[in-house]
Amino acid sequence: MDGYIVQPGTPGIEDYRRLRVAAGLSPKTAEQASMGLPNTWYGVTVLHEGKAIGMGRIIGDGGTAFQIVDIALEPAHQGKGLGKAVIAALMDHLNSHAPAGAYVSLIADGDARHLYAQYGFEPVMPASIGMATKVIRPDFA
Repeated sequence: MDGYIVQPGTPGIEDYRRLRVAAGLSPKTAEQASMGLPNTWYGVTVLHEGKAIGMGRIIGDGGTAFQIVDIALEPAHQGKGLGKAVIAALMDHLNSHAPAGAYVSLIADGDARHLYAQYGFEPVMPASIGMATKVIRPDFA
């Protein structure tokens, strides 16, 4: 991981939006990002030559429930162990700051489940099933 820095903190709004799209995640508006990013419980940004090329965040209530979100790396920097470094940093913070017994969830896309399994994540089916929906508001940009 020479030349890379994994540091605490969330990227700026434009870097956040760019990284999501570059990593194949859904795009977010500047308004969505400006509302959501300040609610990060803990986050990390990966820098290369001073530029944000990756990120990961934890959101939650700070006591009983947390969710790992926005794990994203620019494609040119994937396959170098950076995703593992991001998850390790997030898990280290959870393990040292979250209360014992707190529930930590995430949505694993594709083969990312193998990475997350290395940190104790396992499928919740058949006891539970992850579900999602999107808010539809034509008046919200």
